[in-house]
Amino acid sequence: MTASETFLIGGDLEVRRLGFGAMHLRPEPAEDRDAAVAVARRAVELGVTLIDTAHMYGWGANEDLLAEALHPYPDDLAIATKVGFRQTTTDQGWRYAGAPDELREQVDEALRRLRLDRIDLLQLHRLDPGVPLADQLGALRDLREEGKIARIGLSEVDEGELAAARAVVDIASVQNRYNLLDREHEPVLKACEEAGIAFLPWRPVAAGASGAQSEQIATIAKELDATPTQVAIAWLLAHSPVIVPIPGTSSIAHLEENVGAAAVHLSQDQYDRLTR
Repeated sequence: MTASETFLIGGDLEVRRLGFGAMHLRPEPAEDRDAAVAVARRAVELGVTLIDTAHMYGWGANEDLLAEALHPYPDDLAIATKVGFRQTTTDQGWRYAGAPDELREQVDEALRRLRLDRIDLLQLHRLDPGVPLADQLGALRDLREEGKIARIGLSEVDEGELAAARAVVDIASVQNRYNLLDREHEPVLKACEEAGIAFLPWRPVAAGASGAQSEQIATIAKELDATPTQVAIAWLLAHSPVIVPIPGTSSIAHLEENVGAAAVHLSQDQYDRLTR
């Protein structure tokens, strides 16, 4: 099976279908920061054209790190970030922050940290249950009309929430937990397929495989002279044309392994065995 190598997010932002999730890049201590900068730069060298971050990743520190590593950005590199949480001193450590003024403030902070005039893809990290959906998405729509963001995405929504959001504003992407062994959000993926919306699975590499599952993945990896991780990512790429995996790592070796999955092509039989 041969999967498309690129996808148009929002119908106009072309990215390679294997992106990079920056969550694991640590800004401190100094030696970790140096390693993180090297990983981000290597991702771009390997042809990654979509990098995903969030305000919640280090409460802005991850965005700062990416700017240090990659600014000025290559013309074909898209940066996606997420807003909707604020840090607190409570045991939980965070709270929802979906009020329009808070969303606007976080977008302005992201623009400053990332050293951007406009964010390519701005995602609502979670829907705030204490703020009307129309108010949250209306604020992002206003920011898009002002030119501060180009496209709007969602994270961790079900198909009903996606439909309700689309009644308010165009949605370019959905970022939900999804992988070979965890397909809880299959209905959301199907809704994205029907609408041409990018589906960015977080935690895209199957974890916790055991027994027959592990053996099946390992067998197919051996058949393809690939690693089990590459097989799991290759299955995602073959499973739906709107899937844009964003595997993350703090290791250059793991990064190179992940990106190498784009060259792993499953036969129909191998795909069917994994899907079962």
